[in-house]
Amino acid sequence: MAALIAAQRDEHQIPHAVSCRALDVSQAWFYKWRGGALPPRAARRAALAAEVARLFRAHRGTYGSPRITADLRDAGWQVSVNTVAALMREQHLAARRRKRRRSLTRPGKGRWRVASVLDIGSRRVLGFALSKRHDAELAYGALAMAAAVRGGNVAGVIFHTDQGSEYTSGLVRAACTRLGISQSMGRPGSALDNAAIEAWHSTLEFELRSREDFPTRSAARARVAAWIDQYNTTRRHSAIGMVSPVAFEAARQRQKAA
Repeated sequence: MAALIAAQRDEHQIPHAVSCRALDVSQAWFYKWRGGALPPRAARRAALAAEVARLFRAHRGTYGSPRITADLRDAGWQVSVNTVAALMREQHLAARRRKRRRSLTRPGKGRWRVASVLDIGSRRVLGFALSKRHDAELAYGALAMAAAVRGGNVAGVIFHTDQGSEYTSGLVRAACTRLGISQSMGRPGSALDNAAIEAWHSTLEFELRSREDFPTRSAARARVAAWIDQYNTTRRHSAIGMVSPVAFEAARQRQKAA
């Protein structure tokens, strides 16, 4: 906490007294800390609070206490999720709640539909496509990219989707047959059948689309591609042990080789 107050003065020219009042802490306590008189336990907590705040900013406010705890532990901190959650509450740090949407759109900003293919085992996003229309060509584009990422070695893979017309189309069915992919479709009206891919689209909306606008298809595609690369390589996923999808796949390959 004290480190955060000091940082506000250094980085944003906010007086220490203002920060102390805003955070409801004693100025005497802060100046005691600044003079190096804090006990070791309090000094550690202050340093930890500053690191929590730094990580929260580094992840653009998208990480909650479980993921920040994982980052801290990787950096060598011995800390619990409850402690991190408490430090975040003290600093009024909270990841924004997600809103479920299926398109990269805002009123008056243009509409870009997204189709994507996700590996349910590793949660890695393998393919995506953008279009003005949610049709067979869009679904095929995402499937073709996913197959290419896997080097074309997708025979025996099960491709699970809803029963939308884009997935029952001749174009997608023919592609699956050619690649040796088996199609699987969820029951009508069942939200749980596609929960994983719906959750990913929710994350895309929450972490990217709610913060940026894309005036053209090329701009949208470039930014979404960069975001997916970061998602696959660095973003921790709760379903696979708080590691990134790429790290999870690499660990699985090492296990197979051992």
